[in-house]
Amino acid sequence: MTALELHIISDGRQDLEAYAKTAGKIHPYVTSFHLREPARNASELWQGVQALLAEGVPAGKIMINDRIDVAWAARLQGAQLSFRSLGVREARMAFPGLRLGCSVHGIEESVVAGQQGADFLIYGHIFATASKLGQEPRGIGALAHMVRSADIPVIAIGGINPERVQQVRAAGAAGVAVLSGIMQAADPMGAALQYAEALNRRGDESDDENV
Repeated sequence: MTALELHIISDGRQDLEAYAKTAGKIHPYVTSFHLREPARNASELWQGVQALLAEGVPAGKIMINDRIDVAWAARLQGAQLSFRSLGVREARMAFPGLRLGCSVHGIEESVVAGQQGADFLIYGHIFATASKLGQEPRGIGALAHMVRSADIPVIAIGGINPERVQQVRAAGAAGVAVLSGIMQAADPMGAALQYAEALNRRGDESDDENV
């Protein structure tokens, strides 16, 4: 099996200069760095992008959540779309060449996103997580169902630590997205290496008993 993708998502609270410094050290192990910063304006996001570039993170590894205009202007990998964003079809027509992800919460949304031209989906939360306190996780079974129903790759998010990566792989996901598991770890490089090892582990070590 091929390695799964690793997406790291900012939490909207961390200083972007600090985020960029950590990203610059760990980017060889990461597929995409998402700036998910709903409270920041376009100018602030642009400055965040410049900080990432200054730390050596390739533009082809940076995605902006929602603000497609910033992603396009900075020649980045792409943009992550949600219910508050421009629609996938409109984004695909207006910004050709960008990689477009779409955050979804159900099968119907995933089908529409694929039909309209999304390149991948982010789906969760799969396991219990501090960022979704009191909300029931969807679980590995729901992830497997989403993967079977979608026509495009599914990236799993929510409570995924390195020990759970093999369950995600067994469910058929194309990768994992992480908020605090790396950027808020005591040793971000060590955490990134643990995820990278789990993501590159061969399928004979997968745990599929919960799928």
